[in-house]
Amino acid sequence: MAQQSVFKATTAPGDARRFAAEAVAGKFDVIVAAGGDGTVNEVLNGLGDAPDGFAHTRLGVLPLGTVNVFARELKIPLRLERAWEMLRRGRETKIDLGRVDFVNEGAPAHRFFMQLAGAGLDARAVELVSWRLKKNAGPVAYVVAGLQALAEQQPQITVKSSGGTITGELALLGNGKFYGGPFEIFPGAKLVDGQLDACVFPQINLLSLLRLVPGFLSRRRLTEKRVRRLRAEQFELTSDVAAAFELDGEWVGNLPATFSVQRQRLRVIVP
Repeated sequence: MAQQSVFKATTAPGDARRFAAEAVAGKFDVIVAAGGDGTVNEVLNGLGDAPDGFAHTRLGVLPLGTVNVFARELKIPLRLERAWEMLRRGRETKIDLGRVDFVNEGAPAHRFFMQLAGAGLDARAVELVSWRLKKNAGPVAYVVAGLQALAEQQPQITVKSSGGTITGELALLGNGKFYGGPFEIFPGAKLVDGQLDACVFPQINLLSLLRLVPGFLSRRRLTEKRVRRLRAEQFELTSDVAAAFELDGEWVGNLPATFSVQRQRLRVIVP
């Protein structure tokens, strides 16, 4: 019997999450997120909303977004026709699943993420980014929002794990190696090691960024003397003032929050 396929177009934030949960309930065993990392994250959380969604369903990705970090991590082709062929012929693998627990409007909440999380400057920039400018200008929208966020006073963020405690003005947590495109912010990270990698910048201002950028762009890696690192299964992030956090490039809420990883829980179609 021919396998049924259903295509649904999103028109508003939250649609992809709802569609994914409905697809799990409809007994679809493959759900494809066609979009950027934010869309993939929505679909991921739709799987999490459904009872045993991660066990019963495989995630596929058609990379149609601005930077497609997750697709790059999994070596999914960025050309649409090749990515579609991969979905038809690709194999399944299991990777680690990130989770954050926090408080939303006074009630306990949680969200899942596949690639990365951030608190501080990058999350504030995501919070400030203009949706219209993002659609029209792509990565330039994040540069504009980043400059706006940089003009503000940066919060002090405390990153605590079983391996130690670090304080800085920007904290990034990686499940995989890449951040912002083909940049290895977390060179030792693996999607299957049951760990999150923390990269903390003690200070973030225009001068510190100017010192980082040349080497970052040329080597696609950070100058290690300007960051501090930890690796653990769980991190607690706190701040004495309001500090935003994001998941996979989408603003979610404010600290405090606990970030953890569930080993090889997510089923993904890869080349």
